[in-house]
Amino acid sequence: MKNVLVPIEMHSSVESVLSTAYLLAKNFDGYVEGMPLGPDLPDLVAFDMPVSWTMADQNTWKELADEAHRRFEVFMTEHAVPVHAEGGKGLSYGFAGDRSFGDSQVASYARVFDITVLGRPGAERGDPRMATAEACLFESGRPVLLAPPEAPKSVGETIVIAWNHSMESARSTAFAMPLLQRAKKVFILTIEAHNVEGPSAEQLAQMLANHGVQAEVIHRLGKNRAAGLAYLEDSASLGADLMIKGAYTQSRLRQMIFGGATAHILAKASLPVLMSN
Repeated sequence: MKNVLVPIEMHSSVESVLSTAYLLAKNFDGYVEGMPLGPDLPDLVAFDMPVSWTMADQNTWKELADEAHRRFEVFMTEHAVPVHAEGGKGLSYGFAGDRSFGDSQVASYARVFDITVLGRPGAERGDPRMATAEACLFESGRPVLLAPPEAPKSVGETIVIAWNHSMESARSTAFAMPLLQRAKKVFILTIEAHNVEGPSAEQLAQMLANHGVQAEVIHRLGKNRAAGLAYLEDSASLGADLMIKGAYTQSRLRQMIFGGATAHILAKASLPVLMSN
């Protein structure tokens, strides 16, 4: 996790996003790069932008980028993070671009980073947008770390792997290996009746042990709880400050219609969640 991308948009969780990215990069003496994120044109129109506004109005995008840049630099300065120097080592930061970028552009750029830190999407105006999270999940090929609405005090000291035997869970666990190897405690959590066919939690624990990760396997009953709710409740009871979760084991369309673990966690998580698809 040496290279961390942080798209900056002035939404309700921006402070938590910056704090989460900082804590993550600090653990690895990494490089944090801010990038100005602007809503895509359909979002702007939906928010009652004047009909005369067009993409040609570069001043609007420039103003959004300048505001994001200022907020990012203020945070890094307050936390004594130095500007990145070529050939330099240790915790540092930089900023990309002098205009705001759309969701797909951010997702494309994220392909050269180890991880992208975003705000957990919310339903209220001014909350982080679902479109940004899904663009990065489906288009970057890299993991996403979703910051909760309230800034966490730590990231990755106690990790819960939400293991449902799926390919998506396996990929997320592999991406998270640097974090798992540094964690003080690691739990592999399975919820009865919410699994697909695949390797057991015990088999995963054996493989993690080969990487020096000692993980405790915990099987919990669903108790008529939806999978997403069960993962969040049980992670909280274990004192987790990070969840590792595969995104959209069921199709995105099915989860939009019927709900699912990913949809619930995207809407309700109060701890950082590392996801990939």
